[in-house]
Amino acid sequence: MVIKGITRRWLFNGMGVIFAILAVMWVFFAIAVRSYFYNSVMQSVISIARTNSNNFSLLLKSQSSDYYSLAKRSVETFFDKDKMELVMLNRNGTVLITSSGFMPVDLTPTTDFKNAVEASNGIGEWDGYSAETGEKIMAVTSILYSSDGTKIGAARYVVSLSKVDMQIATFILISGLICVTIMLFGIMSGTYFVNSIVVPIREIGSTARRIASGDLEARIGKKYDDEIGELCDTLNFMAGELDAAERMKNDFISSVSHELRTPLTAIRGWGETILSSGPSDRETLAKGMGVIIEETERLSTMVEELLDFSRIQSRRFKLIPDKLDIVAELGEAVLMFSDRAKREGVSLVFNEPESLPPVMADKDKLKQVFVNIVDNALKYSDPGGTVTVNAAQQESNLVVTIGDTGCGISQTDLPHVKEKFYKGTSTRRGTGIGLAVCEEIVNMHGGHLDINSRPGEGTKVSIILPIYLG
Repeated sequence: MVIKGITRRWLFNGMGVIFAILAVMWVFFAIAVRSYFYNSVMQSVISIARTNSNNFSLLLKSQSSDYYSLAKRSVETFFDKDKMELVMLNRNGTVLITSSGFMPVDLTPTTDFKNAVEASNGIGEWDGYSAETGEKIMAVTSILYSSDGTKIGAARYVVSLSKVDMQIATFILISGLICVTIMLFGIMSGTYFVNSIVVPIREIGSTARRIASGDLEARIGKKYDDEIGELCDTLNFMAGELDAAERMKNDFISSVSHELRTPLTAIRGWGETILSSGPSDRETLAKGMGVIIEETERLSTMVEELLDFSRIQSRRFKLIPDKLDIVAELGEAVLMFSDRAKREGVSLVFNEPESLPPVMADKDKLKQVFVNIVDNALKYSDPGGTVTVNAAQQESNLVVTIGDTGCGISQTDLPHVKEKFYKGTSTRRGTGIGLAVCEEIVNMHGGHLDINSRPGEGTKVSIILPIYLG
């Protein structure tokens, strides 16, 4: 099985660190156990050596026997001969007699004897391997003194460390098994935990690839109420938004196709009518040309709107700002729709203020915003309705308000009317990108666009722009 991804990183990084920590702890534990047992044995032997040395000194004072006789008696009466070997040495470190009855081959003074001679307390220690048997041993030598303080010999106590080493090995083995158990438990629990992350992430990745390939209906089942669950919710939400955007885009394409077809049909129809009527029918010619010009302007406006939207989407939309009289531009935009308002039976009212501070804006783009919003107001107004245009200063801003008494916008559609491609439930003509373009233009001028509406009561659009302070 090939381990890769997050599992591999967790195994080699996370568990690697844990393994290193456990290994270091195990080594320190082994050293501590060995040190503890060896020190315990050493202190026990030293205690026995001191006791026996004191007893030997008392024996020297109470009896007139020579050193060898007392040494022999001490060996014969040594109580712990089943646990350790007692070796009596002369003042030069040469072996005189042993509790085991076997004399060593090498009679050279031992290291512990040399250490005892040099030590202030007369006790020397050593551990290592026996030259005769190769067995691991520990030796403690205690210098023996006469009643006048003269060094007369030494007692050497030799303990086998085989059983101690077995105990140490047992403790180390048990601790090693505990460490391995901890590692195995960590790997098992960690693998379960990692899988609880990796498996959902793989499902998320698989679903994301399906969404990327065009399956916008794909969704992920939420199994965990945590960050993974939040990620699932986010991806599902994203898929839903993409699906909605895709539907809106398709509706937009359909709507634009219809919007373009309508004026083209009118232009073609009137062109054929004019062609068939002949040059003598001046009334038909004038009426047809008027319709053709009007529909051509409508097509031009739609194409320009689409081009602006494309520039905004590709971030190629640029402003050429200049100091601007907003009242003049607003008046021109209103004037453009005066005849249309009369034809449609809508009252178009412009409450022109005497004067307003200038703004720093792109003349053509800002006029496009006014034209688009007034056009929407007329479009959604019924005969007998009123479209009112106001402009006023509010603190450091200029506020242009364009309101109508038309059909209004439903509360369902209102939060979305400034989104690209959104047309809502209205049956009125339009591409669904006009307000999106307007808002982008106003935002680029440092202002913002607000829309308030109630169904059956009309709509009020407010364009807020900062005043030019010089």
